[in-house]
Amino acid sequence: MIRIEKSCNMLKPSDKWNWYFCDREGHLMLDLGNEMVFKTLLPKKLLVTCAFTSGPFTVDDASDYQVFKESVAYLDLSEPRKVELILNCVAAKRFHKPVQPKSWFFDIQNTETVPHVGGIVQLKSRMNAGRFIVLEVGEYASLCASIELEAFTLAPGKELKYGQAIKVMHDRMEYVNLGSQPVALVG
Repeated sequence: MIRIEKSCNMLKPSDKWNWYFCDREGHLMLDLGNEMVFKTLLPKKLLVTCAFTSGPFTVDDASDYQVFKESVAYLDLSEPRKVELILNCVAAKRFHKPVQPKSWFFDIQNTETVPHVGGIVQLKSRMNAGRFIVLEVGEYASLCASIELEAFTLAPGKELKYGQAIKVMHDRMEYVNLGSQPVALVG
């Protein structure tokens, strides 16, 4: 598992990075070189078939890394926690097995949210509310990952850890205004 020092700069994607599945750990891993390895939150049961064949960190992975990096830039998280979140987001976007939405954990919102990859949304349940980052957008539901350092309680005895993904219907989402997040104007 990679340990990123608090004082380090944000990791920069490299074509020398490699994905692989570790039988001993039971998780998808990312070899970052220089004897650094990142253990993702993706266990065997959540992985698509191609995740079991070693492969490079691709140009698409690097592009996703940049999107997620920009999305989390204004979150009140340390750089190491941001890197951890970004790498888990990239891994889930590329290798997470298609799943059915688990929207029953969340309350319906009175907004018409049209999510986009990297968007920060809020989801509310009877137990609590939390922020999530959108990883992959579908027609009616999207894969999202928790960006709360505290575990998000879905139901008694069922929690989502920081960076864990869940698929949720769009009618459960509400966009979060991060205040200082830059706005891109397209003309």
